[in-house]
Amino acid sequence: MNVRDLPIDLPADAVTAPIGTGCRDLPYRIEWAAGRSTRDSAARLLETRYAWRGYQGVSLPRDQTVDRMTLTATDGRATVGTITVGLDGPAGLAAAETFPEEIAALRARGLRLCEFSRLAAEPTAGGKHLLATLFHVAYLVAHRIRGADTLVMEVNPRHVGFYCRMLGARAIARGRINRTVNAPAVLLRIDFADVAAEIAAFGGRPELAANCRSLYPLAMSPEQEGRMLARLVDAQPGTAAGPY
Repeated sequence: MNVRDLPIDLPADAVTAPIGTGCRDLPYRIEWAAGRSTRDSAARLLETRYAWRGYQGVSLPRDQTVDRMTLTATDGRATVGTITVGLDGPAGLAAAETFPEEIAALRARGLRLCEFSRLAAEPTAGGKHLLATLFHVAYLVAHRIRGADTLVMEVNPRHVGFYCRMLGARAIARGRINRTVNAPAVLLRIDFADVAAEIAAFGGRPELAANCRSLYPLAMSPEQEGRMLARLVDAQPGTAAGPY
């Protein structure tokens, strides 16, 4: 049985925890889930957080490929966050199973699509800062390295407001059931050109976060982004992968 991507399900309590501490550039070490121990740790976090929401049988992709890559964040002791980046390659997108007409329409416009899925965060490990870091690194992989220009995400209806407020997402289809988890799903779209503009304007300015209903002030600064991008390029899956 093929393991399918699942809609992102963000626990509400994951956005209120204090910011973690860690390495000199970021509070977290970011890694590809290439080694077995890293994958196992990410899988345990994923299963725990999704089970908390009532989803059973949630797991990471068995194989990390050039079109489906899992990133993890660790705080020096354990995996505290994970996200999977899926490119619209030969295997297609999982979102096309629930929203085939909408995905086909985006492809017909010549857009280069990707999807983010299997997002999970340890609620005591950094809250919004951790989520901003995971999203920012996934954006670098999908857009800056692999050339995708449009992100789609399946989310539960109760989380639509969060992603619209915090990341500038737009709901482009509703009223479907994701059969993998037998739960309602909404299809969101985010244009990476808009993400780039928001990061350029607000990234690395956490002092703005209190008065700005957005994750972008908690994203990396331009200098941090440049260092992270260089590390990602040097340590892509299939090379000597390591922490960033």
